[in-house]
Amino acid sequence: MALLDHLGISVLDLEQGRRQFHPVLTALGYTLGIEAPHGISWDNGDETEIIIFPIRDDADGSPHRHGEAGWQHLAFSVGSREEVDRLHRVAMDSGWTAVREPKLYPRFSARYYASFVEDSSGIRLEFVHNPPRESSDS
Repeated sequence: MALLDHLGISVLDLEQGRRQFHPVLTALGYTLGIEAPHGISWDNGDETEIIIFPIRDDADGSPHRHGEAGWQHLAFSVGSREEVDRLHRVAMDSGWTAVREPKLYPRFSARYYASFVEDSSGIRLEFVHNPPRESSDS
């Protein structure tokens, strides 16, 4: 099975991106990798790397709009509802905007607890706890 090796994300302002992504990614267990003028990376051990890049010089400089072609959102699966709540607070404290507050989403499943946040570049993340049906952690 192919696994995600890395994810590159273009942001409007690299320093603002660092201020917003760093607290969230470190709270998820990522560690800072490389900081350079052309990009900043965070590593999850030897697994997935997340990299933010500045937009191209010829880009229009508008934030991404949810629902347009391209990026939709990236969901991080976490171990508890409390972890969803904690990550949501970390994101809010780092300048992200709440798209949807932490809550149950029964339209997905009776156990689906999540929050959605968006950064200043229009990048949307989801923090989700969706235990297996047989789990007592609902």
